Amino acid sequence: MRPENYKSVEHPPSHEYELNFGPNHPGIEGNYALKVKLEGDVVTEAKADGGYLHRGFEKLMETRLWMQNIALVPRICVPDPVPMEVVYSLGVEELGGLEVPARAQWLRVLHLELSRIAAHLFTFGGHAATTGMYSNMFWGVTDRDYVLDLFEQMSGGRVYHMYNVPGGVRRDLPDGFLARVSELLDYLERRLPQYDDLFFANAVFIDRARGTGTLTQEQALSWGVTGPNLRACGLSFDVRRDDPYLVYDQLEFDIPTETAGDALARTLVRRAELIQSIRILRQVIARLPGIDGPIRCPLPNPLAWNVPMGEAYPRVESSKGELCFYLVSTGGDRPHRVHVRGPSSMHAVQVLERLSIGTRIEDVAQTMFSLDACPPEVDR
Repeated sequence: MRPENYKSVEHPPSHEYELNFGPNHPGIEGNYALKVKLEGDVVTEAKADGGYLHRGFEKLMETRLWMQNIALVPRICVPDPVPMEVVYSLGVEELGGLEVPARAQWLRVLHLELSRIAAHLFTFGGHAATTGMYSNMFWGVTDRDYVLDLFEQMSGGRVYHMYNVPGGVRRDLPDGFLARVSELLDYLERRLPQYDDLFFANAVFIDRARGTGTLTQEQALSWGVTGPNLRACGLSFDVRRDDPYLVYDQLEFDIPTETAGDALARTLVRRAELIQSIRILRQVIARLPGIDGPIRCPLPNPLAWNVPMGEAYPRVESSKGELCFYLVSTGGDRPHRVHVRGPSSMHAVQVLERLSIGTRIEDVAQTMFSLDACPPEVDR
């Protein structure tokens, strides 16, 4: 017999259910979660769920000396840490009135473009794996390791380098380094046709990626989309060209675009960007030997460096999109306020949530990888 206070429970139809992608899932870019509701195998609702990785960067930076933060900022985006070092250094240099030597500026561009190549190779491998192409994943990770070898020779670190510091860079290049970079670029150019056969021109990938996670230009602008995801909608905007920093205004390179705005277009833009990074690096290799001089300007004692009062808002073009730091100094030995405005904060939350709706369950991970978000930057 049922108790007097018994209440019947209305169960949802059996074809509606919830599913968690992450925080530990091979189809998610790191420790990140996307909670989805499905009707059959189609997503009807998606909710981003972060906070599983590095958190509180901005407040941590406000408790550390200006120079100490160089060891912290690369961790905001592990696959592409160099732009974090550079944009922070640009902000401190603006506040402190520091003039970075010419050679250091060219070395920073060398470092940035190598990091862009490494990040794109990593993304190609992960995206391919979401469509079952695991060979391309192994290729991408292995070829990225060749870039990490160069980072180790350049800075002593493979993933976190702490190479770019306010005022310039920590050290000059080791002997024979430019020749080794040139050899790597030759290798990647020979490798690209193989990537095309296996991945970019693969009929299975094209069929899966075309029409998946489509963004219109209006949506991209309204939702704060930047970088390759914006250029895949046909909008040719790149901070390196449109608001130049370092020596990018002295270099020749194109801004690749596509028009479809889907997962395929976003991937093809990144493939074309890799070619442009090779083009930029060849110019750096040709011109750097003739640029002599110091690699950093004189700095005060880092343990007692009171940066002048003011505000700075530098921005750079990372592999993920437009990256900005807002720095406030009250004239003390550490930042008063720090705010990171990175591309992943938009791409991995409001954009991913919206694009996932209507997507089949097998394409949720592909949509995320095509947006190329960086989870620790969301958790910052």
